Amino acid sequence: MEQLIHSRTVLPRPRDGAALRFLYHTTVGRLLLKPLRARPLSRLCGRFLDSTLSKPLIKPFVRKNGIRLEDFFSDNFRCFNDCFSRRIRPELRPVDASPDALVAPCDGLLSVYPIHSGTVIPAKQSLYTINDLLGGDPMAARFEGGACLVFRLCVNHYHRYCYPDGGRLLRNGFIPGELHTVRPIALEQMAVFVRNCREYALFETDHLGTVAQIEVGAMLVGKIANHPAPERFERGDEKGMFLYGGSTVILLIEPGRIQIPEEVFALSAEEKEIPVCMGERIADLAEAVQRPA
Repeated sequence: MEQLIHSRTVLPRPRDGAALRFLYHTTVGRLLLKPLRARPLSRLCGRFLDSTLSKPLIKPFVRKNGIRLEDFFSDNFRCFNDCFSRRIRPELRPVDASPDALVAPCDGLLSVYPIHSGTVIPAKQSLYTINDLLGGDPMAARFEGGACLVFRLCVNHYHRYCYPDGGRLLRNGFIPGELHTVRPIALEQMAVFVRNCREYALFETDHLGTVAQIEVGAMLVGKIANHPAPERFERGDEKGMFLYGGSTVILLIEPGRIQIPEEVFALSAEEKEIPVCMGERIADLAEAVQRPA
C-alpha cells in the first residue's frame, strides 16, 4: 500500500458547494432536505432517469465530468442511467490475480479506519458501530480489531463494482433507511452510513477469510442494483452497480488478514483520500496469512 500512496496524489476531502451548505447548515435548508432524503423521491428520480425522457442529460453530463466514452461500451444509450452505469472495457480495469493481494472492489476515493471496541469513526462527528453497519448481524463481532475500508464514489467515477476475492456468499441483506448525500458536509453532521439505506453481503473468501461488503445508497441514487450471487464467484466478477448519484462501498476485513501501514490510517484521520481503481492491488495480505500451514 505504500507504493499506492506514493504513486498517487492524495486528495483532501473537497469543500462542498453553496447548495449543500444551505441544505445542511440552515434551518430552511434542513426543512427542504427532509423530502430530498426520502426514498420515494429517489424512486421517482430513478424512474425518470431510466426513461428515454432523460436522454438529453447525457451529453452535458459526459462533457462536465470529462468522461471518455471511447473507454466504455457506449453505443446506443437508451436513457441517462444507461450512460451512468456504462460498462468499461475490461483491459482498462485489469484485476490483480496475486493471491497475496487485496484488490479494490470499485473506483473511488479510499479511506481506511481501524475497528476498535466495535466502532469505527470515519468522520469528525459520526460514530459508527460495525453492528449498526451490518444491521445487527451476529457476524459483526468477527471484524473486531480488523479494518474498515471506505470507497467514496463521485458522479464521475465508474459505478460498477466487483468481488474483492473468490469465494462463496454466506448471506446478504437489505437495510432500509434515508438517502443523505455522502459528500463530506453530511458525513461531518451525522452517521450517514448507518442512516442511509444499504445492502450488505458476507462472503467466505479464498484468501481473506470472512469479508463484509456494504453498498450504501445516497441522495437521488435510483437504486443499488446487485446481481444474484452465483454459487461460486471469482475475484473481479461483477457484483452490481449504482444508478445515478455518488455513493459508497465499504469493506470490513477480519483482524490479521491484511497489512495496513500506519501512514494510511494517519491520512484518513486527516480526511485525506487515496484515488483507486477497481481491480488494482490496494493492500498486501499479512505475512501470517500467506505462510503455508
